[in-house]
Amino acid sequence: MLEKKDISLERCVLIGVITQEQDEVKSKEYLDELEFLTYTAGGETIKRFTQKMEMPNPKTFLGTGKLDDVRQFIESNDIGTAIFDDELSASQQRNIGEILQCKVLDRTNLILDIFAQRAQTSYARTQVELAQCEYLLPRLRGMWTHLERQKGGIGMRGPGETEIETDRRIVRDKIALLKKKIEVIDKQQAVQRGNRGKMVRVALVGYTNVGKSTLMNTISKSKVFAENKLFATLDTTVRKVVIQNLPFLLSDTVGFIRKLPTQLVDSFKSTLDEVREADLLLHVVDISHPNFEDHIASVNKILGEIHCADKATIMVFNKIDAYEAEPFDETDLIAIRTKAHYSLSEWKKTWMNKIGNNALFISATNKENLEDFKARVYQEVRDIHVTRFPYNEFLYPDYDYDNMGEEE
Repeated sequence: MLEKKDISLERCVLIGVITQEQDEVKSKEYLDELEFLTYTAGGETIKRFTQKMEMPNPKTFLGTGKLDDVRQFIESNDIGTAIFDDELSASQQRNIGEILQCKVLDRTNLILDIFAQRAQTSYARTQVELAQCEYLLPRLRGMWTHLERQKGGIGMRGPGETEIETDRRIVRDKIALLKKKIEVIDKQQAVQRGNRGKMVRVALVGYTNVGKSTLMNTISKSKVFAENKLFATLDTTVRKVVIQNLPFLLSDTVGFIRKLPTQLVDSFKSTLDEVREADLLLHVVDISHPNFEDHIASVNKILGEIHCADKATIMVFNKIDAYEAEPFDETDLIAIRTKAHYSLSEWKKTWMNKIGNNALFISATNKENLEDFKARVYQEVRDIHVTRFPYNEFLYPDYDYDNMGEEE
């Protein structure tokens, strides 16, 4: 199921809707993100289509008129793929495909495709394949319509298993097999985590492409793959970091995203286990992104779903070197000053001020304010460490901390 992708860019159109729950501004933000996802997957966005509607059409997602506009554009511009910002049902995907006569993907399908490209280890590939199978199962009818035909005639009537049902059974068996495989690896991962002893565990969490891997490389002097694309890192990486002779384990986890497919939340359980078992979370935020507050909310929502919202957390506002406030004309009497015009010093006086010393502002790329970052992390890790080892810190200053845990 996991195949190498052609490096040539596919010509794509993006499609979204504007509803009461998702206004025009929010729709544009989601389509901006969808375009970045498309680029990450190897596609080129040629045009965007949006339609205002109370709710998506249950049969074709869009209205018939708008869908006809999309079809005409696809036919006249050699478009190979139509990508929808929301998850499509099996029947919607089938109906739209019959009208547009091109490949039809939804946001979930696109994210799964990126994960398939990015998965490096056997475990990550197994997790992605499980998510793909769970996504594929209810859509077999639309994707494999040629398997529905049953032969008729003498001797062919009566009960029997259709080819589509055979395929469904094969996929269900595959899902069961993959789940057993993941269960075995999860047990191995749990043993590995147990073998790390009682070392303090720190996990980097945050939205995708906020600079977690770059920060990991900077403070642990490792070479975790980092790239300016979404989901550059899929496999959890754990490194032993030492600050002022105090060792702790630092894990780099897969990035979160809005509208994260439930299949991925379920299949990437081990990555989330790293977050669950962490003593301290470093919530990394790309402050240069115009929608960074929405990103924070999305990450906090997922942390709440996996029961990690109450963990000790330090907010790390990264990419301060790239932050630029929108210019504001003080002489314009009509213009309204918004958050987009805030400077970094003004942001620090907002809700961020309530976080106090748990809000850090750094640039992992340019290594700005990293000493302050290390000092704050050291203080938090030391407090946890002294609580866990109340005697070693003072009675045994020569204790060999370096052999308390293993690097992964």
